[in-house]
Amino acid sequence: MTYRQLAIELELMDLPGMATWLRHRADEEIVHANKFIDHVAARDNHPVIGATTAPKVKVSSVLDAFRAALAHEERVSESIRELYRTAESEGDLDSRPLLNWFLEEQVEEEAAVKEIVGRVTMIKDDGPGLLRLDEELGARPVATTEPKRG
Repeated sequence: MTYRQLAIELELMDLPGMATWLRHRADEEIVHANKFIDHVAARDNHPVIGATTAPKVKVSSVLDAFRAALAHEERVSESIRELYRTAESEGDLDSRPLLNWFLEEQVEEEAAVKEIVGRVTMIKDDGPGLLRLDEELGARPVATTEPKRG
């Protein structure tokens, strides 16, 4: 939900490439949720999706948006670490492969967003620089659950 809202914010700033990149991150989060659901179900448990609240995302710049994305990834990383600690304390060895995969994934996710934050920090409000980054992010190949635009 956070990535979807950030995509909306950047779309409204006329940065469709960045918005597309963020939408792809939102799609990826659904795939990740399905991994957890499948793991729980495979262990003869009944996954239940709890209530979700709309993200409180207010951004006034590209840098704000990607800092919010980084903060989100850092929260997700800590949540996965907490799941790992709980699984360890409960002796749940079967969760290790899944949680190890997510720990590695989060290192990659945080690094990707940190790189963008660094580049946006360097660019500042330089229009041509932002447009170049927008084009680059929109062109990055990724799988998606969304239909092709255009």
